[in-house]
Amino acid sequence: MEKKQKGKELYTILHDFVYILAAITVVFVFVIRLVGVSGPSMTPTLLNGEYVALLSNFLCGDYQQGDIVVATVPTFDDSNPIVKRVIATEGQTVDIDFTTGEVRVDGAVLQEDYINDLTLTNFDDGLNYPVTVPENCVFLMGDNRNHSADSRYAPIGCVDTEYILGKVILRIFPPSRIGGIS
Repeated sequence: MEKKQKGKELYTILHDFVYILAAITVVFVFVIRLVGVSGPSMTPTLLNGEYVALLSNFLCGDYQQGDIVVATVPTFDDSNPIVKRVIATEGQTVDIDFTTGEVRVDGAVLQEDYINDLTLTNFDDGLNYPVTVPENCVFLMGDNRNHSADSRYAPIGCVDTEYILGKVILRIFPPSRIGGIS
């Protein structure tokens, strides 16, 4: 009788474990994703080697100017995820003065206290400014402007929102920098 009781307890523990594992899988596949930051393009906001949690694309809704997102761009870097900031959304016009480093959206100069340096790098690969962001797309730029392959670079260009994996909501590693991202 005691053997049957232990078998039943073991079955119950395994049963619960499977349900917990399934719930965790659903959360990390459909709600929250963990992504590592690779490269210096988001310095000083995010550093190479840090990990962030992002709210999945289907829960984010519309992306707003200033959001930090993770996207995969089929025409760039074998579709590896890139982490960038949304500078403009569909219908907005982006103009960049590469002499002064000013970025304008719909004629207004962006106040970008989060950037590492002024926007002085022009990839000069066929993009003509000003650029109007197409429907269902966003214009993305890294915070380390002169060391970032982003929407200024023709293989990336304006990114269709279907390629956005989600919006960064939290830095989770390293422990000394855990917290929200502004």
